Parts: sequence; structure tokens; C-alpha cells
Amino acid sequence: MPEGDVVWAAARRLHDALAGRVLTRSDFRVPRAATADLTGRTVREVVSRGKHLLTRVEGDLTVHTHLRMEGSWRIRPAGAAVPRDHRVRLVLANAEWQAVGYSLGIVELLRTEREGRVVGHLGPDLLGPDWDLDEAVRRLRGVPDLPIGEALLDQSLLAGIGNLYKAETLFLRGVDPWRPVGEVAGLEELVELARRLLDANKERVDQSTTGTRRPGETTWVYGRRTCRRCGGPIRRADQGRQTQERITFWCPVCQPGGS
Repeated sequence: MPEGDVVWAAARRLHDALAGRVLTRSDFRVPRAATADLTGRTVREVVSRGKHLLTRVEGDLTVHTHLRMEGSWRIRPAGAAVPRDHRVRLVLANAEWQAVGYSLGIVELLRTEREGRVVGHLGPDLLGPDWDLDEAVRRLRGVPDLPIGEALLDQSLLAGIGNLYKAETLFLRGVDPWRPVGEVAGLEELVELARRLLDANKERVDQSTTGTRRPGETTWVYGRRTCRRCGGPIRRADQGRQTQERITFWCPVCQPGGS
């Protein structure tokens, strides 16, 4: 699933292409909104909230989309033909640009005043203008028995961290992913590090947590077989509850804990 920095960048691209312009086409290719027509309405703004995208249109309307695992948005000139692709879920276009959403996990139209129904459960957004470190840490401390690797992925505690930044943040802080939140020292520093990693990558095409963008050197443990620091073997295992399981990567030497 795309990380918060990827969603933030998608929101900015969509905002640059759509905001302040009148829609000349809106094509919802999902049953729930198939009859919706936003043609003639002006897009006010596009913002991200955690991993959610909110396209706000005049008339108190919001197009709520979520990339899920494979979704993406592509911006093209307005005159370009929309591909005949079964993965296309939504097309929004104006006189200059068209935005085509592929394999979007969520596409729905709702009243802007009711956005809280779909994003109100989220914790503080690490890349949001109202980021609140103290509130994020307070929420984490409210689940002291939950493994820190699961807690960082719980979007109701803090919004935006995905599997990559979870693994890399815990490695850089030397924390075992299965350590209970209540036993993790320096939660403020850990969360702030995650925010800095997301912020540093939000305008990059390729994510890097190591300071280099050379192939094979962009991460410390995520997706690797050996630790980039000590050279030891990386361990990996499913971590999570029910359908939220994700593969966790960690170095047992640099992140001791006996898990």
C-alpha cells in the first residue's frame, strides 16, 4: 500500500492540475457513483489525509478516493485519449488537464461537510498542516500492549506510515518490531523520525531512507536480505491482525529483542 508521502505527492499533482478549474468531464466507473456528474463545477482543492485523497468541488461535494495496494493517478493533457483499460475507475478533466485514476480501492462522492465519516477516525497526519506530535504519542501510549510494529501501521493512532517507513524507522531507532509500545523508550523521537523520513521523501520519485538513491542502497532493512549496517541476515515475518498483516523486515543484531 502506498505510503503517506506518495499520497501527499499525488494530492499535490491533482491539485495543480484541477484546482481552480471548471470540470468539463467527470466519468465515475464504479457502480455506486456511476450516475454522478460534476461537469460544470469548479474544483476547489485536492488534499491528502493520511492515505486518503479528498477532491473538494463547489457545491459542498467531495470525491473521496483511496489508492489501496495498486491504485494510482495519472495526469495527462486534456486532449489525450483515455485508455481503454478496465482498471480506470475515475476520470476528472478540465480544458487543460485530465486526471485518470487507475485501480482505486475507494471511489465515492459525499458531502464535504460529511468528510469526517471517512477520515474522522484517523490519527494525526504526519504530513498534515495540523500535525500534532503530542497527540500522536498520546494515542500510541493508549495501546501499551500492542507491538510497536503494529501500532505504527494503525492509522487511527497516527496517519501516513506504511510498511516501508515502519521498518526503517524502527531499525534506525534500534527497536524490535514486536516490542510492546509500553516498553519503547523515546516514543517522541521515534515518531518525529518517521515524520522526517516521510517529509524528506514527499517530493521524490524514488524513496530513500539512507541518504543515497543508488540502486540497492536506498533502505537499511526493508526489502533486503542483509543489513546495510552490520551485514547480518535480515529477518522477515508477517505481523498484524487478520487482514491487516504485513511482512515486517528487521535486523536481529541491530534491533535486539528476541522476537
